[in-house]
Amino acid sequence: MTEKMLDEGPFFHGTKGELALGDMLSPGFGSNFRSRGLNHIYFTATLDAAKWGAELSQGEGVERIYIVEPTGPYEDDPNLTDKRFPGNPTRSYRSKSPLKVVAELGRWERHSEAEIDRMREGLAKLREAGEDIIED
Repeated sequence: MTEKMLDEGPFFHGTKGELALGDMLSPGFGSNFRSRGLNHIYFTATLDAAKWGAELSQGEGVERIYIVEPTGPYEDDPNLTDKRFPGNPTRSYRSKSPLKVVAELGRWERHSEAEIDRMREGLAKLREAGEDIIED
């Protein structure tokens, strides 16, 4: 059985974690936004979505965007595709297989502080309303 490739990439993962080339990002760890372990590892094929991942991620440290390669099958991220952005314009995906770090994006332009603050406020409102559910 041949699986349909959803996207050819390149693929990105935004975080504050410091990773090395060749590192494998695996499911089972907390997300950038929640501390509980997840069954999937999340990634995107758009720089804008990767920026949000880096800028909104929990913890201290430098915001980083890594170029990653899926090592197994992946699917549309239902948390965005079905709920917020029908048709997956953010090109957001998830996988139960690891992602391999192949490079770090050296330079990228952050969203403005005002945009980041608005996004954090929106996420806080979702959390307060109990609507920040991650379908994992």
